[in-house]
Amino acid sequence: MELTLVAVGGVAVAVTIASFSRRLGIAAPLLLVVFGAALSFVPGVPRVDIDPEWILTVVLPPLIYSAAINMPTQDLRRDIKAIGGLAVVLVVATTVGAGWVCHMLVPEIGWPAAFALGAVISPTDAVAATSVGRKLGLPSRLLSVLEGEGLINDAAALTLLKSASAAIAASVSLWHVVGSFVYSVVVAIVIGAVAGYLTVRVRAVLHDSVLNTAVSFVVPFVAFIPAEDLGASGILATVVAGLVTGHLGVKYLDAQARVSQTLNWRTLSFLLESFVFLYMGLSLKHLIDDVHPGALDLWNTIGIGLIMSVTVIVIRIVFVAPLVGVMHRDAQQAEEHKPRLQEWQKRLSDNDFVSRFTPRRIAHIERRVERASGDIEYLLNQRVGWRGGVVLGWAGMRGAITVAAANTLPADTPYRAQLLLVAFVVAAFTLLVQGGTLPLVIKAIKVPSDDPVKLRSDYESLITTVSSAGRDVINEAADRGQVSVAVIDRVRSDSRIAEEQSEAEGEGEAQRQAVDIDQFREYRQLRLQVIDAERDALIKARDSGAYSSQAVSNAQRQLDVQESAIRLVAQEE
Repeated sequence: MELTLVAVGGVAVAVTIASFSRRLGIAAPLLLVVFGAALSFVPGVPRVDIDPEWILTVVLPPLIYSAAINMPTQDLRRDIKAIGGLAVVLVVATTVGAGWVCHMLVPEIGWPAAFALGAVISPTDAVAATSVGRKLGLPSRLLSVLEGEGLINDAAALTLLKSASAAIAASVSLWHVVGSFVYSVVVAIVIGAVAGYLTVRVRAVLHDSVLNTAVSFVVPFVAFIPAEDLGASGILATVVAGLVTGHLGVKYLDAQARVSQTLNWRTLSFLLESFVFLYMGLSLKHLIDDVHPGALDLWNTIGIGLIMSVTVIVIRIVFVAPLVGVMHRDAQQAEEHKPRLQEWQKRLSDNDFVSRFTPRRIAHIERRVERASGDIEYLLNQRVGWRGGVVLGWAGMRGAITVAAANTLPADTPYRAQLLLVAFVVAAFTLLVQGGTLPLVIKAIKVPSDDPVKLRSDYESLITTVSSAGRDVINEAADRGQVSVAVIDRVRSDSRIAEEQSEAEGEGEAQRQAVDIDQFREYRQLRLQVIDAERDALIKARDSGAYSSQAVSNAQRQLDVQESAIRLVAQEE
């Protein structure tokens, strides 16, 4: 009964704080941490003791997976250099730099424990950053980089933490650490890709959205558990499984499964995120109680935590500055390569040139040129200047995962209680100070948002391409004469991708009024054929890289709404 009351109370708190955060314009994670910390000091509130392994192995995988399935692989591929730099190179640099500072402050702690703390405080939590960024209209490229970093850096940090923790008990060579890291990454990628592909194919044969979503809830663990058992990164395997699922789900899963999955995973993600940030705040009181007076008392520990907080902030800012320079150089190189691609496009329109190759070879060249052209336009239209660099540098908040990871330090770690409190101070300081001031920073430097005219033009161009495939199906049906004129006219009228989802509302009722009961099956069959053709065209357009991920996502959402409406009406027959 007590556990039930805690669960109900936790959900009530999460919903209430989330509601108030929207009115106040403050990210919900910040309020949850403050509320939890204040609640931990209230007399009578029991100490919250949760096995940290439970958070890292039960809570973190679905949280990471829910973010990965919504991450466009196209955006990840285009910014893999920046994302990899922040998620891997910066994590290593922070682990080494923060570990060195920690050892200088407390030499008796030892190098392994110092580097273990560095690994603990190195990964950022992108939840607060992206939630603030979306509200204030950050450009989509910055949001993609922050999301991509948040997906991968946990895996890199936890892998380094394992090596550092092992070094606390025994000597570990640098080559052993490097070898373990490479092995962990390679094995995790393979397992994650296999798990994502197989589970999507299994779910494709389950034509029931409830069963489909139920299976989707275990996918993170299907990737996580075998990777961990083989000594690889379970978190990275989960990320890869999520990316594969999100990419292939459009092709293999039906619309009702995708709509149901999206709603259910958003709900689950909200509850898990709320739990980890509330738990982070509730852990403050007992972290303080565990620091006993001695060589490193409470106030000295808090002071070290503040120094470490400044250290990780400075390291990130120093790292981001040249990273933005690299991104700027990539844009310049893209501009230099643009004329060469335009020359290739001219060649592909030349019959003499085309006749030299087989149709298959020409199709391959066309795909390569189209994708490269889309990448160039992306880099030129989504430039990251100094304003974007300031946001990337200041959006390095840590979160509850840092506190949970710190709790996995071996029991014989020197000054373990103090290290746990230092990790909390770093997480709380960066989350509250950086997270709390990030809206002011974004407004002060006036970061330009995505060009709405360009976004609309891109979307309309995609809709034209997709709708053309649907019209071909309608025209073919009309030419065969196997469908009545009334049905053809109604399908032609309804076969459009609405600009807003509200335009698709009530479509099922319109279908009932459009044709009599004898014609409805013809209508439904033809409409589904049209949607299938439009979806195939959408997948082809997505893979070509010619359109933005926002345009593709919006179009896909509209197709899913239309197909779901048709199938729901069919079920009511």
